[in-house]
Amino acid sequence: MTTESDITPSAADRHHPMLKLALELGPLMIFFFANLRGQWLVERFPALAELGGPLFVATALFMAATVLSLVVSKIVLGHLPIMPFVSGIVVVIFGSLSIWLQNETFIKMKPTIVNTLFGVALLGGLAFGRSLLGYVFNAAFQLDAVGWRKLTIRWGVFFLFLAVLNEVVWRNFSDDSWVAFKVWGTMPITIIFTLAQMPLVLKHSINLETDGEK
Repeated sequence: MTTESDITPSAADRHHPMLKLALELGPLMIFFFANLRGQWLVERFPALAELGGPLFVATALFMAATVLSLVVSKIVLGHLPIMPFVSGIVVVIFGSLSIWLQNETFIKMKPTIVNTLFGVALLGGLAFGRSLLGYVFNAAFQLDAVGWRKLTIRWGVFFLFLAVLNEVVWRNFSDDSWVAFKVWGTMPITIIFTLAQMPLVLKHSINLETDGEK
């Protein structure tokens, strides 16, 4: 099994950008709609009632969709993207614990665990003189060393912010509100943050083909 291990985009990544996006967003969309229509799903497929309430049904389908997306990514793209891979491991572990113990806390804390893990890993990597963000955005762009360092700091802090935000939401709002926030709140916030980094990305971008011709 291989994961993305360098900052150079693979041919598959360049040729299937929408597929890569769909594989990352698909499980989240299934999680949202399964929670929204949990009762309907149980009525149509009575066996799902054994899992528990709507959130547990949604969690089981989320786990299945996550594993499927990783398998398709491995087959089509030829590797497992690091962020979805790590997130998938946490989804399976915490999702299984939630269903087995019938305790929603485990799956609700999954975003907290994942975002904290990435935030600490990125900022911790800088402490050892390594910018790990290239492993995450390997198919998106290439930056010089200064650019990677600045962007890594920003993303590290942002991941920790998302971890805190998830804790605030799931501890103070209803299950439906948390699920809606997880899909329709976190994603827009992340997109806005990503777009806000474009000036830095453009300033520090390098052209590998041009550099290779020199």
